[in-house]
Amino acid sequence: MAEFLCDIMHLKMTTPTWFGWYHILWLLLTVGATVLLCLLYKRGKIKNVKGVVFVTAVIVIALEIYKQIQYSFSYDGALEFDYQWYAFPFQFCSIPMYVGYLVSLTRGKVQSAFLSFLATFAVFAGACVMVYPGDVYTSSVWINFQSMFCHASMLVIGVFLYYTGTVKAEHKTILGGMAVFSVAVLTAVVLNELAVVVGIVPDETFNMFFVSRHCDPSLPVYSSVQAVVPYPWCLLIYIAGFSLASYIMLLIAMLVKRITKKKKVA
Repeated sequence: MAEFLCDIMHLKMTTPTWFGWYHILWLLLTVGATVLLCLLYKRGKIKNVKGVVFVTAVIVIALEIYKQIQYSFSYDGALEFDYQWYAFPFQFCSIPMYVGYLVSLTRGKVQSAFLSFLATFAVFAGACVMVYPGDVYTSSVWINFQSMFCHASMLVIGVFLYYTGTVKAEHKTILGGMAVFSVAVLTAVVLNELAVVVGIVPDETFNMFFVSRHCDPSLPVYSSVQAVVPYPWCLLIYIAGFSLASYIMLLIAMLVKRITKKKKVA
């Protein structure tokens, strides 16, 4: 039974390519899911927007748990366990599932900040991977599904939050997102340092948010900064850079809002 389950979990496929059939399929599914959610809301079929955010987060968390199990277990005559610390679920693209879950447990300014994060930083993260998956694709059927669902949901939820007015397309929205992102980055720094203290590093790769000072720089663009700029300043540049990119997502939403308003007036 263990061998059969491992075989199912490790189903293989030809590694998808950029703008190959698999990539295009998920782009279409992302657009379709976004339109469907917005239409259901417009027709009064969806009453609880934050409930949609919560359910999406729970699904993504379940898929992440599956991913951790697949990465950790293998079968070679006997069931073997070897946790892959490089895949520990606290990267930039992992944060939206936690934030989406916490939306239902918080109120007031904290909840507003979480929602702002989902409509700015999460949208940027999702857009990057959906437009250019890069090395996200593997030969694993289920890991590819998990990756695409996770990143597609970031875009779908972000647009949905703007469409429903749950998050306002206005300049100050970025502030709440920045607060959440900054806390996430600092948490990643603490985890990276703890990994050294407990001995995970250097035997294993543990580089949350790719900002660890104990690992070789590997994040595009930021790695060049990390090689020449003192570490504390690197973190500030990291936060500022991602905040700017996410702010651009907000500006796009503001532009769309302005265009649609003009069309309604006309």
